[in-house]
Amino acid sequence: MKNIISKLPSIASLGPFIALLLACAFFASQSDRFFSTQNFSLIFQQVMVVGVLAIGQTLVILTAGIDLSCGMVMALGTIVMTKFAADYGLSAPVAIACGIAATATFGLLNGLLVTRIKLPPFIVTLGTLNIAFACTQLYSHAQTITNIPDGMNWLGNILKLGDTTIGYGVILMLALYVLVWLWLRETAAGRHVYAVGNNPEATRLTGISTEKVLLGVYVLAGVFYGIAAMLSVARTGSGDPNGGQTENLDAITAVVLGGTSLFGGRGVILGSLVGALIVGVFRNGLTLIGVSSVYQVLVTGILVILAVTTDQMSRKGIR
Repeated sequence: MKNIISKLPSIASLGPFIALLLACAFFASQSDRFFSTQNFSLIFQQVMVVGVLAIGQTLVILTAGIDLSCGMVMALGTIVMTKFAADYGLSAPVAIACGIAATATFGLLNGLLVTRIKLPPFIVTLGTLNIAFACTQLYSHAQTITNIPDGMNWLGNILKLGDTTIGYGVILMLALYVLVWLWLRETAAGRHVYAVGNNPEATRLTGISTEKVLLGVYVLAGVFYGIAAMLSVARTGSGDPNGGQTENLDAITAVVLGGTSLFGGRGVILGSLVGALIVGVFRNGLTLIGVSSVYQVLVTGILVILAVTTDQMSRKGIR
C-alpha cells in the first residue's frame, strides 16, 4: 500500500488541475452556456497560441531563466511568414520555415548573450523584446499583411468528431505537449534541463556542458515561438505587427499557474497546458457572466501572485 501511495502524484503537482476543475465547476454553476462542447472548443482555440508559447517559456524557466521577448519574437515570425508568402510568392511551407528560422535566430541570440557574455536572462530578453518589436514594425511598415495563401490558414480549420469540433491547431498543440513531456521525462537531454535549473554548478562538475544545454534551450524555445506564430497566422488569417504585446505575460502566467518554479529545476510541462487553460477558462467564464475585461486582468494577476507565493512557501518547506 505504501508503495502505491508513494507513486501517486503529490497534492502540490495536482494543484493546477484541481484549480482548473474548481474554476470549471464555478462557471458551470453561473452560466448554462459554459458546459458545452462548442464552448470548450472555443477555449482551446483561444489558448492554443499562448499554449505553444508556454512550451518554450517553460523550458527557459526550468533552467532558472525567463524570456520576456517571446510574444514579440512570435509577432516578428508572423510578419516574416506572411510577407515572404505575400510579397515574394513563396509557398506556405517555405514561408513558414523562414518565419521559424527567424524566431530560432532570436532564440540563438538570447542564448549566446546569456551563456557567452553571462548577462541575466531578464535583461537580455527585455532588450531583445524591444529589438524584435522594432524589427517587426520596420519590416512590416506597421501594416497588417493579409494577402496570404490558403495553405497558411489550414491549421485554423475545424475537425468535426460527431457533435464535437476541434481545431487542427489545437491537435498540434496537444501533440507538442506530449512530445516535449516525453523528451523531458525519458531522455538524458531532457533531464539535463532540470539539472541545470536545479544546480548549474553541480551539473557542470558532473561533466555536463551547462552552456550547451542553455543555448539549446533558448534556440528550441525560439522554434516553439515560430510554431506559435504559424498558429497565430492560421487563426487570424493575417500577420499583425501589433500582435504579441501581451502574449509574453500570458505565457509566463500559464507557466507559473501550471506549477513550474520560477527558481528553476521543478515543474511539469503538462502543467503549463493546464495553466493556459486556467487563464482561458477564467476569461471565457467571466465573459459569459458579463464581467468586464478589466476584472479579468485583475483576477489573472491575483492568480499569478498566489501561484508564486505557493511556490515560494513550498521551497521554504523543502529547505
